[in-house]
Formats: sequence, C-alpha cells, structure tokens
Amino acid sequence: MKSTEPSDADAAPRVAVWDLPTRLFHWLLVALIAFSWWTAEQGRTEWHLYSGYSVMTLLLFRLMWGFVGSSTARFKNFVRGPRAVLGYVRDMRGWSGIGHTPLGALSVVALLGLVAFQVATGLINTDDDGLVEGPLAPLVSFDVSDAAHDLHDDAFDILLVFIAFHVTAIVIYRLALRKRLLAPMITGLARIESKTEPMRPARKWLALACLAAAIAITRWIIAGAAPFGT
Repeated sequence: MKSTEPSDADAAPRVAVWDLPTRLFHWLLVALIAFSWWTAEQGRTEWHLYSGYSVMTLLLFRLMWGFVGSSTARFKNFVRGPRAVLGYVRDMRGWSGIGHTPLGALSVVALLGLVAFQVATGLINTDDDGLVEGPLAPLVSFDVSDAAHDLHDDAFDILLVFIAFHVTAIVIYRLALRKRLLAPMITGLARIESKTEPMRPARKWLALACLAAAIAITRWIIAGAAPFGT
C-alpha cells in the first residue's frame, strides 16, 4: 500500500525566495515581449514603440535593482564563474541555495543582454520606408539606423530561442529534479529542504526610487537624450 506520509520536500518549510519587485519585473517583461511581438506582426508601430519604451523602463529598473535589491535579486549573489557553473552541472541535486542557480544565472544574464540589445537597436531603428524611427535615430547615420532595423528583427528570433530554452529548463527541473521554479516566481515562496538562509529583503523605498529613476531615464532618452545643460 502506498504511504500517505508527506515527502521531505513537501514537509520542508516555505521560505521567501523572490521579492515582489523581482516577480513583477519577470511577469511584466513576459507580457511586454509578447505584446511587442504582436504589435510588430500587426504593424502597430506606435504601440510597438510604447511597448519598447516600457521594456526599457523595466530593464533599467532591473539593472538598478540588481545592485540595491533583495539578496536573491543582486547580481553579486547569483552571477558565478565557470568553476561554480561546472560544479553545479556535476551535482545539480546537491545544490542547496535559493534564488538563481549558477547555471540559471547564465540564462538570466543572456536574456537580459538580448533584451538590452533589442532596446538599443530599437532606439536607433528606422523602418523600411524611413517614416518611423527610434528617438535616437537622428544621432546616427541612416546606414547605421538601417542596419539596426535588420539586427532588431534577427535578434528577436534569437531571443525567442532563448525563451524556449528557458521554458524547457523549467519543465526539465520539474520532471527530472522535482524542483518547482514557476510557483516561487508567482508566490515568492519555495520549500527548501536544507537549512538555507531565506531571502534578505531590501527596503521598499529603494524599489520606488529605482522605478522613478528608470522612468526618468526613459523619458530623457525618448526626448532624444539631449546633453545636460543644453
């Protein structure tokens, strides 16, 4: 007869893993990338621009939050060197930390880098007809802006591939390693079997300050990134 006793994983305490700002960033970015794809496919250029500006605001926020945010959101706490990554690959089941794994951190950095590239090429992008351009397109030559248009399209396909890898990894972790990665990104809590220190939350006002700074920088870039004092 099958035992009805809870497993060690189910009996483990639930501890804080992800803060609210990090979770909101994650899901808003997912929604905006999907929306950006749809607006591009439907030729909704104005909506696509505003979606891109929103993505840029999120990206700027995440970069700042990576330095002053909660412990699991800080880059210094999850970006690891090659030795740590190889050690994790050799013994995935033995890893007992919280937050991003050493291998997962590589995926996060790659995804953030690809999103940043999308934003950068979009800012100097000029469409095929030359009628719609990004706010920083006047700062570069037409040839550079035209090349950015092609790179913007091609890089998005690469971004979609990385997103597919990311989703596949979540499924593999759930089926092969019995680790839930999706639920903690929704609730912020996860069951940790070992005596692992929970997330150290950052002060809430820091999140608001980062958001305000991200919005201000975005507005400045939209206005053409004019030098200060002019």
